[in-house]
Amino acid sequence: MTFKTALSSTFGLLMLSAAVMASAADMPIVKPLRGTVDSVDGNSLTFTTRAGAHQTIGLTDKTGIRLVSKTDISSIKSDSFIGSAATPQPDGSLKALEVTVFEASLKGSGEGHYGWQNADGSTGTMTNGTVGKLANANGRTLTVAYKGGEKQLMVPQDVPIAYVEMGKVDQLTKGAKVVVFPGEDGKTARGVAVGKDGFQPPM
Repeated sequence: MTFKTALSSTFGLLMLSAAVMASAADMPIVKPLRGTVDSVDGNSLTFTTRAGAHQTIGLTDKTGIRLVSKTDISSIKSDSFIGSAATPQPDGSLKALEVTVFEASLKGSGEGHYGWQNADGSTGTMTNGTVGKLANANGRTLTVAYKGGEKQLMVPQDVPIAYVEMGKVDQLTKGAKVVVFPGEDGKTARGVAVGKDGFQPPM
């Protein structure tokens, strides 16, 4: 490879990387709240955020409660519906930070590809869709299809994998780990993911 060819290749890779990041930046970003339950009083959930602040948000009859537990890569099969917070790669693929596998009744939850604020404050993407082809290293590279697109998702060995099922308000017990999804008004919760038996929902 000549210097000119190498330079051209490197420039092309940088441009592609910039395009991927610009595309991610242009997407609407979901900003969940993460913390530990203090109490549920009537239609209000009070929790302590990871930063130590106390926050209260309303619960309605439309608030979806989801119970989240630990699982492993064997739970991901062809036609599974999954969600994954991930980091976009220069080639357009995604590197998973976590993967959640939804029970069959929840297929279609949050379907799509959009911006996502991670627990450390950084911005990545969330992709919810149906698993197609599984390839490489015991199925650790997945094709995830959603309405309007498809992504290749690489799942590193060390990322947490969780199982999501229907939950109930009475599972929001003191000390439970939660991820809260505020509604458009910011005053009520669109959904709450609660960890089972002290588990920390990884999304």
